[in-house]
Amino acid sequence: MNKVVIATRESALALWQANRIKDLLLNADPKLQVEILGMTTEGDQKLETSLAKIGGKGLFVKELEQAMLDGRADIAVHSMKDVPVNLPKGFRISAILDREDVRDAFVSNNYKRLSDVPKGGVIGTSSLRRESQIRNQFDGLSVRPLRGNIQTRLRKLDEGQFEGIILAAAGLERLGLRERIVQYLPVDISIPSVGQGALGIECLDTRQDIIDLLSGLDHEPTRICVEGERSVSRLLGGSCTSPLGAYARILDNHLEMSAFVAAPNGSTCLRVVGRDEINKSGAMRLSQKLVNELSALGARTLLDAIE
Repeated sequence: MNKVVIATRESALALWQANRIKDLLLNADPKLQVEILGMTTEGDQKLETSLAKIGGKGLFVKELEQAMLDGRADIAVHSMKDVPVNLPKGFRISAILDREDVRDAFVSNNYKRLSDVPKGGVIGTSSLRRESQIRNQFDGLSVRPLRGNIQTRLRKLDEGQFEGIILAAAGLERLGLRERIVQYLPVDISIPSVGQGALGIECLDTRQDIIDLLSGLDHEPTRICVEGERSVSRLLGGSCTSPLGAYARILDNHLEMSAFVAAPNGSTCLRVVGRDEINKSGAMRLSQKLVNELSALGARTLLDAIE
């Protein structure tokens, strides 16, 4: 190969991520020509409606996938938390990079900790996962929808529309906005979204040349963790209308994973944790075990009621 075209959304964060992959590819092969194809997705256009109501996170990727089908692009770069757990037929995630910070971040101009916000204080987030955990653990806070790119969300905070907002720490750090974070939420307070903090590269199943090219960028420990998390969501039938999360990490020579399912209003929050071997089989066994435990606690009934 002598040329690779990267399809990406056109937000500042998405372009940073695409350029990160471009740099890695050029470092591996300086003779390679790498171009970036910026695109505006349906999810980027419909900012006044919650994702749960307009089709979910797949709205951020389908135009990029069409560009690959049309031959206009060879790969697409995604935040793995934005990738539906069931890919369309003919596509694959060929590489998942070494994971960055998985935590949610609290951003506020007036409070140093989320627990400092008084009852009635308005917290902004685009995520039902975050909203359900906030409502469960911080009684009395008012949670309101907040969509748009990172700069738009920060602007709304600075205009005084919110006492604080919750964003993915990795996105803020990638854009050089670490100083806006006043508190990193521990993973036992806010279990991250499936795949949070990891970048993935998608391509067509038929592109063995691309698969071979990207093999050197794949970080196996991160892939094991992310695939285990995605399996939890898949087994539960999760979507952006489902307040659930899963987080896997390698700890003390084991794969440890926690998962939760909640009611949107936070009245119920089911949490489980377990360990297994550090390999793909271990991740799949552990995801099934955690889903079985959640189901025994009533997660299926809870999710059916939400749907």
